[in-house]
Amino acid sequence: MEQFIEFKNRVCLVTGAGSDSGIGFQTARILGALGGKVIIVSTTERIKERENELQTMGIDAKGVITDLMDRKAVGDMVRVIIEEYGKIDVLVNNAGMVQTGVAEGTFGDFETISYEDWDADMARNLNIPMYVTKEVLPHMKTAHYGRIVNTSSVTGPLVSNPGESSYSAAKAAIVGMSKAIAIETGTYNITINNVLPGWIKTASQTEGEYQGGFNTPMKRSGTAEEVANMIVFLCSERASYVTGQEFVVDGGNTIQEYKGAPEFYY
Repeated sequence: MEQFIEFKNRVCLVTGAGSDSGIGFQTARILGALGGKVIIVSTTERIKERENELQTMGIDAKGVITDLMDRKAVGDMVRVIIEEYGKIDVLVNNAGMVQTGVAEGTFGDFETISYEDWDADMARNLNIPMYVTKEVLPHMKTAHYGRIVNTSSVTGPLVSNPGESSYSAAKAAIVGMSKAIAIETGTYNITINNVLPGWIKTASQTEGEYQGGFNTPMKRSGTAEEVANMIVFLCSERASYVTGQEFVVDGGNTIQEYKGAPEFYY
């Protein structure tokens, strides 16, 4: 019987894959297990640990250290990948939110946010996927094939929280950017979609976010693998007529109208 999803001979670039508990690494693991050649990227040496882990699993994997907020560095990285592999079939823009060794932006009301914090959130959460996609896209157009998936968030496109105006703006902007790209590249057999995680248990999850998971209909946070499963499907040839869309992976949290104490309703 034919395997439903496989990535044999597909070159897959996954950013933000440095954490062994993160969405990026789990996505790379599944892509590789399904036959893909995986290039994983992060800003620190720990990406080499992830590379070794994938290779131990029998996956064709290579770890690359790159500052993705540096436009030139992104261009150089993509050029080297093309020289070595000849193409990039799949791009997963997972980098963003938090960066190892860099302080997370200061939370505060919109009127008090500093321009520096605003710019930092835009650089980390919007500019990174923009830079990488812009460099990869011409090669996908030449090959007349491509799958691009961005890790956005429910925060921004659908909901928000106090003190998260800049983060919300950046994550919502990714979705808007993707819609335009989807229209521009559809005739090249290129799709671009967005996965919007809710409360997900990773190394960067805060205690407040962990507690938030108990208020979802499933009464728990999701796992990185559960998000990765959706990403991998959208990266596959099977998702050939799906583009410019958002896919929520939040255990049903955002469908809840009632936000009060459970004993008064549920």
